[in-house]
Amino acid sequence: MQRKEGVRLIGGKVVLVVLDGVGVGALPDAGLYGDEGSNTLAHTAEAVGGLQLPVLAGLGLGNISAIRGVDAAEKPKSFYGRMAQKSRGKDSTTGHWELAGLVLRHKFPTYPQGFPADLMQRFLSVTGCKGYLGNKTASGTAIIQELGAEHVRTGYPIVYTSADSVFQIAAHEEIIPLEELYRICRQTREEVCTGEASVGRVIARPFVGSVGAFSRTTNRKDFSVDPPASTLLDLLASNGVETVGVGKVDDLFAHRGLVRSRHTRTNAEGMDELVERSGEMRRGLIIANLGDFDTLYGHRNDPRGFAAALQSFDTQLPHLLETVGTGDLLILTADHGNDPVARSTDHSREYVPLLCVVGGRETGGALGTRSTFADVAATIAGYFRVRNSLAGTSFLSQLYGEAAMAE
Repeated sequence: MQRKEGVRLIGGKVVLVVLDGVGVGALPDAGLYGDEGSNTLAHTAEAVGGLQLPVLAGLGLGNISAIRGVDAAEKPKSFYGRMAQKSRGKDSTTGHWELAGLVLRHKFPTYPQGFPADLMQRFLSVTGCKGYLGNKTASGTAIIQELGAEHVRTGYPIVYTSADSVFQIAAHEEIIPLEELYRICRQTREEVCTGEASVGRVIARPFVGSVGAFSRTTNRKDFSVDPPASTLLDLLASNGVETVGVGKVDDLFAHRGLVRSRHTRTNAEGMDELVERSGEMRRGLIIANLGDFDTLYGHRNDPRGFAAALQSFDTQLPHLLETVGTGDLLILTADHGNDPVARSTDHSREYVPLLCVVGGRETGGALGTRSTFADVAATIAGYFRVRNSLAGTSFLSQLYGEAAMAE
């Protein structure tokens, strides 16, 4: 890249947006996870007769892979590519940690047959619960319909898991109040799911309603295991760079490395917060998780809802783009796939998209296939001129030009 085509790197802000569950095709090892052939975006597009995403198409989304309705741009406005996951697993915690430069060599434990009896006995002893229901792999929306009435009658929490490394506890908000449910989850995280049973997340899953019409609320809360090493967030915060989390980012990083956070509960709320924070910030990192794609539609095998959420994001994206000043960097990516057309309701092992908008650049270029999500962390660390030993290879010079790196 010629220097005259570059934009001066001025150490402004980076906005990293994680579109939870928005994968772009099965990884070579997807078969090991039961996900061979998965492709969240392509299958969603086919299911609805094509996606209408003009803003994302202009950035180069259609240049990454074939997506019905999303044409490749002749002159994409972003630098585009896709990233493979190097860590083992396909859950949100693993994906976000890898985006932050921490590659896991061993995946979190999973319990496809339910949790062992000794673990559940410890759960009862530690939390003080008189009993529990479930203890099996299940869809969260289905299990509250199946066991909700018994839960209301007995007061026992509903315990379940999935193909991911999660210990989920569902309770009606009028039977087990939110703060009590959070206490149970916190104690489960700290005293039950430890050692070899250190699942990625203990998740509070509150619901409301009556028999036959139970529905989950937005008061979900994740209790993640502590990252075993420093992440990009720790590194930046310790070097005086402001770090702001939006969405469930605080939970995923066990509240580490964030100077400020706002735990938004919907995509719309998250985008409003993103636009406001990005408009105010002059220097620092904002990292946001937009979880509706995954939670509301991928896990519920709802491609139409997934498509509508993508199209809603596309209409809101211009407001965020307006806050990207000269030299700033906006990165759009994902943490894993969640193919809503697959038989499973679980995450899928997929490549994730990579779209990088450089403020002041009218056109971008190809970044190819990156071997790890951690390339994002290396790039952001380089942007702020912070020395690091994070996993990943920076592509900062491809965004700004070699001469800009020497300034």
